Amino acid sequence: MPTRISTATTVQADQLPQLHSERNTAMPLDMDWVASVQANTSAITRRCATLPGRRSVKKAHQAAWLCKAISLIDLTTLSGDDTEARVRRLCAKARQPVSPDLLASLGMTGLTTGAICVYHDMVETAVNALSGTHIPVAAVSTGFPAGLSPFHLRIQEIRESVAAGAQEIDIVISRRHVLTGNWQALYDEMTEMRTACGDAHVKAILATGELGTLRNVARASLVCMMAGADFIKTSTGKEPVNATLPVTLTMIRAIRAYHARTGLRVGYKPAGGISKAKDAITYLALIKDELGDRWLQPDLFRFGASSLLGDIERQLAHHVTGAYSANWRHPIG
Repeated sequence: MPTRISTATTVQADQLPQLHSERNTAMPLDMDWVASVQANTSAITRRCATLPGRRSVKKAHQAAWLCKAISLIDLTTLSGDDTEARVRRLCAKARQPVSPDLLASLGMTGLTTGAICVYHDMVETAVNALSGTHIPVAAVSTGFPAGLSPFHLRIQEIRESVAAGAQEIDIVISRRHVLTGNWQALYDEMTEMRTACGDAHVKAILATGELGTLRNVARASLVCMMAGADFIKTSTGKEPVNATLPVTLTMIRAIRAYHARTGLRVGYKPAGGISKAKDAITYLALIKDELGDRWLQPDLFRFGASSLLGDIERQLAHHVTGAYSANWRHPIG
């Protein structure tokens, strides 16, 4: 049986309830729990290998899933040649991610992306461009992407991004703490970063492609949640290996275990390498299977992506017209 969100695409997205999960209030580091965490790599890999074929959706069901995916995208530009004009164009795309004629054909209004994600220097530009909307600005911080700048500068960068108007901060952890098993150092680092974020939600980027094993990924996920991370995120998008289904399954099962133990919901953000609409549907199906419908909301799930939106818009155009359009007809920024 295919997984379904809805057969109906007619909905006013701006009239949907804006859900806000209670923030992760953290807990003391529980080393016994951390040490007990394991990851059965072969079983995880087998589960993920069968998922795309078993979770196929078509026609109106697919259109509904894709519109949901758009509402969960952190539309991102993290290039060395970013300009204020590019960021303003990206913000315009976040406000109107799908052409008005396609939305009208789908019976939808008010659809936006989940957030805009930029470097610190572009936070103020993005905040101004999104004024009057509910779309938050996320800033990558703490010496992104390597996280190897002096610690006091990483903390100051967080504070300056929050002062500039960022409502979400994507921080990078020190990978060496995971690779050497120094869980106390990772917990202390994450705690201080969470404090520096204040009211801004914090997404902890684990850089899973550089952590060596799925067991390390599971333990790092748990420690960051114990220290107060509101989201855990796979990657910076700059590593050789970014978001994968096995990493995703490992991380969301850590989220499920944390919720079962504490009652607190932590969000999840896969980032890097998710560029096709069919892949987005697979990720959403996995979240629905493992965590349930509550996690299919932007306060608990995001895609970190730039080119994904273009492919989704092409698929929606095919749903409406029966023909695929050229990429240039759906510019991102």
